[in-house]
Amino acid sequence: MENRHVEFMQRAIELARAGMDSGAGGPFGAVVVRDNQIIAEGWNKVTSTNDPTAHAEVTAIRAACEKLGTFQLDDCVIYTSCEPCPMCLGAIYWARPKKVYYGCNKQDAADIAFDDQFIYDEIETPINQRKIPFQQVAQKDALEVFKAWANKLDKTEY
Repeated sequence: MENRHVEFMQRAIELARAGMDSGAGGPFGAVVVRDNQIIAEGWNKVTSTNDPTAHAEVTAIRAACEKLGTFQLDDCVIYTSCEPCPMCLGAIYWARPKKVYYGCNKQDAADIAFDDQFIYDEIETPINQRKIPFQQVAQKDALEVFKAWANKLDKTEY
Protein backbone atom coordinates (compact mmCIF):
# COMPACT_ATOMS: atom_id res chain seq x y z
CA MET A 1 0.00 0.00 0.00
CA GLU A 2 2.94 2.36 0.62
CA ASN A 3 3.49 2.62 -3.14
CA ARG A 4 -0.15 3.67 -3.60
CA HIS A 5 0.30 6.44 -1.05
CA VAL A 6 3.30 7.73 -2.98
CA GLU A 7 1.41 7.39 -6.28
CA PHE A 8 -1.55 9.42 -4.98
CA MET A 9 0.75 12.02 -3.45
CA GLN A 10 2.68 12.27 -6.71
CA ARG A 11 -0.60 13.07 -8.48
CA ALA A 12 -1.35 15.81 -5.95
CA ILE A 13 2.15 17.20 -6.53
CA GLU A 14 1.67 17.06 -10.32
CA LEU A 15 -1.56 19.03 -9.94
CA ALA A 16 0.24 21.58 -7.76
CA ARG A 17 2.87 22.13 -10.42
CA ALA A 18 0.39 22.18 -13.32
CA GLY A 19 -1.85 24.68 -11.56
CA MET A 20 1.10 26.86 -10.65
CA ASP A 21 2.63 26.68 -14.14
CA SER A 22 -0.69 27.54 -15.80
CA GLY A 23 -1.17 30.58 -13.59
CA ALA A 24 -4.23 29.16 -11.82
CA GLY A 25 -2.87 29.93 -8.37
CA GLY A 26 -0.33 28.87 -5.79
CA PRO A 27 1.68 25.62 -5.77
CA PHE A 28 -0.89 23.35 -4.15
CA GLY A 29 -2.69 20.22 -5.35
CA ALA A 30 -4.96 17.59 -3.83
CA VAL A 31 -6.77 14.38 -4.71
CA VAL A 32 -9.63 12.52 -3.08
CA VAL A 33 -9.35 8.73 -3.13
CA ARG A 34 -12.03 6.12 -2.52
CA ASP A 35 -11.45 2.38 -2.80
CA ASN A 36 -7.88 3.04 -4.02
CA GLN A 37 -9.11 5.11 -6.97
CA ILE A 38 -8.79 8.86 -7.46
CA ILE A 39 -12.35 10.14 -7.65
CA ALA A 40 -11.61 13.88 -7.66
CA GLU A 41 -8.73 16.27 -8.16
CA GLY A 42 -8.16 19.86 -7.18
CA TRP A 43 -5.54 22.54 -7.34
CA ASN A 44 -5.24 26.08 -6.11
CA LYS A 45 -7.35 28.43 -8.26
CA VAL A 46 -7.35 31.50 -6.03
CA THR A 47 -5.86 34.01 -8.44
CA SER A 48 -7.44 32.67 -11.64
CA THR A 49 -10.97 32.65 -10.20
CA ASN A 50 -10.65 35.58 -7.80
CA ASP A 51 -11.89 33.22 -5.09
CA PRO A 52 -9.91 33.24 -1.83
CA THR A 53 -11.55 29.94 -0.87
CA ALA A 54 -10.43 28.09 -4.03
CA HIS A 55 -7.58 26.23 -2.32
CA ALA A 56 -6.56 22.80 -3.61
CA GLU A 57 -8.22 20.82 -0.83
CA VAL A 58 -11.45 22.81 -1.11
CA THR A 59 -11.63 22.42 -4.90
CA ALA A 60 -10.95 18.67 -4.57
CA ILE A 61 -13.56 18.28 -1.82
CA ARG A 62 -16.13 20.19 -3.89
CA ALA A 63 -15.46 17.99 -6.92
CA ALA A 64 -15.63 14.77 -4.89
CA CYS A 65 -18.88 15.74 -3.19
CA GLU A 66 -20.45 16.71 -6.50
CA LYS A 67 -19.36 13.44 -8.10
CA LEU A 68 -20.57 11.32 -5.19
CA GLY A 69 -23.74 13.31 -4.55
CA THR A 70 -22.98 13.76 -0.87
CA PHE A 71 -21.60 16.36 1.52
CA GLN A 72 -19.51 13.88 3.50
CA LEU A 73 -16.47 11.92 2.38
CA ASP A 74 -16.26 9.49 5.29
CA ASP A 75 -15.19 6.61 3.06
CA CYS A 76 -12.49 8.66 1.33
CA VAL A 77 -8.87 9.68 1.88
CA ILE A 78 -7.38 13.05 0.91
CA TYR A 79 -3.84 13.47 -0.38
CA THR A 80 -2.63 17.07 -0.44
CA SER A 81 0.72 18.44 -1.51
CA CYS A 82 0.94 20.58 1.64
CA GLU A 83 -0.32 20.47 5.21
CA PRO A 84 -3.73 22.18 5.08
CA CYS A 85 -4.22 25.80 6.08
CA PRO A 86 -6.83 26.62 8.75
CA MET A 87 -9.62 27.08 6.18
CA CYS A 88 -8.83 23.79 4.45
CA LEU A 89 -8.49 22.07 7.80
CA GLY A 90 -12.01 23.23 8.62
CA ALA A 91 -13.32 22.02 5.24
CA ILE A 92 -11.63 18.66 5.77
CA TYR A 93 -13.21 18.23 9.18
CA TRP A 94 -16.63 19.12 7.76
CA ALA A 95 -16.15 16.60 4.93
CA ARG A 96 -15.04 13.91 7.45
CA PRO A 97 -12.60 11.82 5.38
CA LYS A 98 -11.00 8.75 6.95
CA LYS A 99 -7.48 10.14 6.72
CA VAL A 100 -5.33 12.90 5.23
CA TYR A 101 -1.82 12.52 3.83
CA TYR A 102 0.25 15.63 3.16
CA GLY A 103 3.55 16.40 1.44
CA CYS A 104 5.08 19.71 2.58
CA ASN A 105 4.40 20.96 6.09
CA LYS A 106 3.23 24.40 7.19
CA GLN A 107 6.80 25.57 7.82
CA ASP A 108 7.72 24.65 4.23
CA ALA A 109 4.76 26.80 3.10
CA ALA A 110 5.79 29.67 5.38
CA ASP A 111 9.29 29.52 3.88
CA ILE A 112 7.83 30.51 0.50
CA ALA A 113 5.54 33.24 1.95
CA PHE A 114 2.41 31.14 2.56
CA ASP A 115 2.41 31.68 6.31
CA ASP A 116 -0.90 30.88 7.98
CA GLN A 117 0.34 31.36 11.53
CA PHE A 118 -1.43 34.71 11.79
CA ILE A 119 -4.77 32.93 11.22
CA TYR A 120 -4.01 30.37 13.93
CA ASP A 121 -3.11 33.29 16.20
CA GLU A 122 -6.34 35.13 15.34
CA ILE A 123 -8.42 32.07 16.21
CA GLU A 124 -6.90 32.16 19.70
CA THR A 125 -7.32 35.95 20.05
CA PRO A 126 -10.46 37.21 21.83
CA ILE A 127 -12.99 38.29 19.22
CA ASN A 128 -12.87 41.95 20.31
CA GLN A 129 -9.07 42.04 19.85
CA ARG A 130 -8.75 40.56 16.35
CA LYS A 131 -7.11 42.47 13.53
CA ILE A 132 -10.36 42.45 11.52
CA PRO A 133 -13.10 43.95 13.72
CA PHE A 134 -16.05 41.69 14.54
CA GLN A 135 -19.27 43.15 15.93
CA GLN A 136 -22.43 41.28 16.82
CA VAL A 137 -25.66 42.72 15.41
CA ALA A 138 -29.31 41.56 15.60
CA GLN A 139 -28.60 38.39 17.58
CA LYS A 140 -32.22 38.10 18.69
CA ASP A 141 -33.46 38.10 15.09
CA ALA A 142 -30.76 35.69 13.97
CA LEU A 143 -31.63 33.33 16.83
CA GLU A 144 -35.18 33.01 15.46
CA VAL A 145 -33.81 31.17 12.43
CA PHE A 146 -31.72 28.93 14.71
CA LYS A 147 -34.82 28.14 16.77
CA ALA A 148 -36.71 27.28 13.58
CA TRP A 149 -33.86 24.96 12.57
CA ALA A 150 -33.87 23.27 15.98
CA ASN A 151 -37.62 22.59 15.58
CA LYS A 152 -37.51 21.63 11.88
CA LEU A 153 -38.67 18.04 11.51
CA ASP A 154 -37.42 17.38 7.97
CA LYS A 155 -33.88 18.73 8.28
CA THR A 156 -30.79 16.91 7.04
CA GLU A 157 -28.32 17.03 9.89
CA TYR A 158 -24.60 17.31 9.30
